[in-house]
Formats: sequence, C-alpha cells, structure tokens
Amino acid sequence: MDSSSTSLPQKSIIVGDVFASDEPALVATVVGSCVAACLYDPVTRIGGMNHFMLPQANRETTSAAFGIHAMELLINKIMRLGGDRRRLQAKVFGGANVLALQGAELQIGQRNVAFVRQFLEDEGIPLAAQRVGGNQGVKLCFYTATARALVKPLPNRLLDETLRQEVHYLRKTKTTTAAPANDAVTLF
Repeated sequence: MDSSSTSLPQKSIIVGDVFASDEPALVATVVGSCVAACLYDPVTRIGGMNHFMLPQANRETTSAAFGIHAMELLINKIMRLGGDRRRLQAKVFGGANVLALQGAELQIGQRNVAFVRQFLEDEGIPLAAQRVGGNQGVKLCFYTATARALVKPLPNRLLDETLRQEVHYLRKTKTTTAAPANDAVTLF
C-alpha cells in the first residue's frame, strides 16, 4: 500500500463479505479460487468489493458466499449509496486453481470466473480489468473512490489461513440460512 492509503478508512473482507462506500476507502482481501468483484461508478465515485466462494448454492440461501447473491448485494449497496447501475464498471480478481484439483466439477476457480464474466455480460456491466486464473492466490487492495486496484501474488503457503476460513464459512452456510435484509433493493 502507498502512503496515501494510511489516511483512508480501511476495511478487510473475507469470503461472504460485501463492502461499498460513498466516501474514499481502501478495501482489501485475499483470494485463491474465490473471486473478488470490484464495482465502481466513475461519476459518483462510489465503489465496493465482494468476495465469493462458489457461483450458486445448491439450496435456497441468500449468503454472499455465493456469486449470484454477492453480485446482487454489491450492486444494491452501491445503488443505495447513490451509484447508478447503468454507469457501473467492474474489475475482477481471483479464480486461481490453488488446490490443484483435477476434473471439470472441481475447477472452482474456473467456474467462479465463468460465472462472474457471464453475470457482468448479462447485466451490461463492462469489465474494465481482470487478473484471473493461474495457480496462485493474490492479495487485492481496491480504492473505492478511484477504482485503483493493487494486486500482489502470494505464495500458496500463505493462502492456508484463507483456505481454512473459506472451508469453515462454507460449512457454516450449509447449516444456516440468512433472511434477506429489510432494506434490500430488489433488482429483478
């Protein structure tokens, strides 16, 4: 991080988190096979980030650990803060094959990337930048007011704690179902 980031409010997110701000802020996360999508309205300078683990759930849930909900929640938060959905631009990170698993069903990173690209295309949100795939996780820092993204590749041994948290979160979402927030904006 550069010296200008020290005066900004900073927020770290993990899998299942969604953060947006209408004030300049720095949001950070670490992704491996997960995806972090950053959305930004260049006119209002409102931006945010999500961090999801899988494209869709196998059962009814509103957990932001799943891409379909994480994307909708991030768009809703930006709109509630004054952003315009028609001006949103995206930057996408992650989707690596950090677990070195074989077989199409197990290619979680590839499935996450395919999902987010299709979601953005379907919603008419341009993909301004991406750093996806490979076999190495990254630390990501995103400046909400400028859409500047800094990415640092991480040795896979440093992803152990992140992977542990992601597995724990996935197990937790299998036993709980969150109710939608009363102030939610419905997009469909």
